[in-house]
Amino acid sequence: MTLLLENVTKRFGDFTAVDDLSLSVGDGTMYGFLGANGAGKTTTFRMILGLLNANEGRITWNGKPISYATSPEIGYLPEERGLYPKMKVEDQLVFLAQLRGMNKANAKKELHNWLERFEVPHYANKKIEELSKGNQQKIQVIASLLHKPQLLILDEPFSGLDPVNVEMLKAAILDFRNEGATIVFSSHRMDHVEELCEQLSIIDKGKQVVSGTLRDVKRSFSKHNIRIHSDNDLSQLESISGVTSVHKTVEGAVFQVETEEIAHKLLTAALQSGPIRHFEIEEPSLQDIFIEKVGKQHA
Repeated sequence: MTLLLENVTKRFGDFTAVDDLSLSVGDGTMYGFLGANGAGKTTTFRMILGLLNANEGRITWNGKPISYATSPEIGYLPEERGLYPKMKVEDQLVFLAQLRGMNKANAKKELHNWLERFEVPHYANKKIEELSKGNQQKIQVIASLLHKPQLLILDEPFSGLDPVNVEMLKAAILDFRNEGATIVFSSHRMDHVEELCEQLSIIDKGKQVVSGTLRDVKRSFSKHNIRIHSDNDLSQLESISGVTSVHKTVEGAVFQVETEEIAHKLLTAALQSGPIRHFEIEEPSLQDIFIEKVGKQHA
């Protein structure tokens, strides 16, 4: 099953929130959808879900438009959390699962499995408002997974979670992917996207500025990072032509350069200043690419 967006545009009056966006996400694919706040990510998700209609273009899931009839196949974790604070956890999850076509008995069985997995079984009869923000987030995640959707849309799934719970959620998402689900998620954490996603898009002001596999996106980025560890003063290396930026570290510095030839010049100059403990040419990070394409003010 494939999620397909073809030349999708969404306008609100004179403002274009999403501008001629195209992407394809196939079975068992984890797709990262990146952009600064206001770039158009949530608007795109709402169009995929049928909550907003596109002004132009076409969105299909498994060759058909998404409608109420397809809702049991889709899970959605919104960025703005939407739980009922006065309802108990179990009642909340059963209610939301029934809206997605599950019967009550199956919903109860599955929700208790998920509560165990997320290490919160003792919260089944607690009201949502009695839980910490992190545990409310876990319940919201369970609500999006409970009915075993084939298409999963996750808008900032890791926000509000500590590192231990982020790893727990990552494992659950990967299990879903490995069972053949199609997953699209947005995150401000570029390291999470690098770790989880085979494909990605970066959008800026509604326009797609980067698209492709993680490997191809990195290969198309011309700059390299050079990490040097040294006890010597490396500041004179900043003036070498072709060095585009410098980030000082506790152990030395990281230089961004335009070509590998500049990297060799850096090595020669660094050795002239004295002994160095470490020299490495690193591939660009997704963070580097995001800053280059979208701008430092959003990173």
